[in-house]
Amino acid sequence: MAAVMAASRGLRDLLSWRLTASMHRGLNLSFRPLGSSAQDEASRAALSEAPDHSYESLRVTPAHKHILHVQLNRPDKRNAMNKVFWSEMVECFNKIAKDSDCRAVVISGAGKVFTAGIDLMDMASDLLQPQGDDVARISWYLRDLITRYQETFSVIEKCPKPVIAAVHGGCVGAGVDLITACDIRYCAQDAFFQVKEVDVGLAADVGTLQRLPKVIGNQSLVNELAFTARKMMADEALGSGLVSRVFPDKEVMLDAAFALAAEIASKSPVAVQSTKVNLLYSRDHSVTESLNYMASWNMSMLQTQDIVKSVQAAMEKKDLKGVTFSKL
Repeated sequence: MAAVMAASRGLRDLLSWRLTASMHRGLNLSFRPLGSSAQDEASRAALSEAPDHSYESLRVTPAHKHILHVQLNRPDKRNAMNKVFWSEMVECFNKIAKDSDCRAVVISGAGKVFTAGIDLMDMASDLLQPQGDDVARISWYLRDLITRYQETFSVIEKCPKPVIAAVHGGCVGAGVDLITACDIRYCAQDAFFQVKEVDVGLAADVGTLQRLPKVIGNQSLVNELAFTARKMMADEALGSGLVSRVFPDKEVMLDAAFALAAEIASKSPVAVQSTKVNLLYSRDHSVTESLNYMASWNMSMLQTQDIVKSVQAAMEKKDLKGVTFSKL
């Protein structure tokens, strides 16, 4: 008990010193709640594409302050993933990762479904008819191709901004690869999920078999889904842990996803992005390794002014959502 009390006093003294030091340096704390006029402005902005984001297969719009909405945007093709999609997703999320104004992302699908998976008609020549007649060289080509396709979804994990998948209708094949790379998954009641690859004669190779077991923590269920290609409906997806919430329809789901993104975006970007990085590291490493990584990470991040701003707001009983954090 004495040790706990001593540690508590130490933390209190540290925060007190940092608050005092910051005030002496002339730290200017401002509180800027998002009023109705700002919300209206954000709504108008959402009608146009975000700067530097112009794609054939995607539509990226500013949904709200610090939030980007990435839509799979081939509704006439059930958002099937064609050749250009695989490179555009990498370009899109590499830009988002470096966008200091963006703090959260929502991914959804335009039209009636989230995605039908790979556009086999468009990609058949690359996948099924590679050029050449030497087995070794064709294999090297295919390995490079698969590796590049894997990066299309790995880039979502590498992006430090939290990514929320909002799924309605079908989420088939590569759609499951995509959403398992996201940080949070919501779905509408009409959603279903299907590891479809065995039905087209191949094993899923861009993330599902690696990420889905860690997402739902049930190897037996993963095996069943992957071996049979059966549909997992929304309620089962919720029960298994694939999604965290189910909503009556697409509109309600998107409202909830944007509200969640806004809640995340109101927090310190240093804290949120540090949390994502360390959660992913911990998933793939032992507890001891992860704690060591965390200590090395926070030896610098604990020096952020975001802590000072947050603690001062809490001490003054002010709404933490009104704290203005610098861009990251």
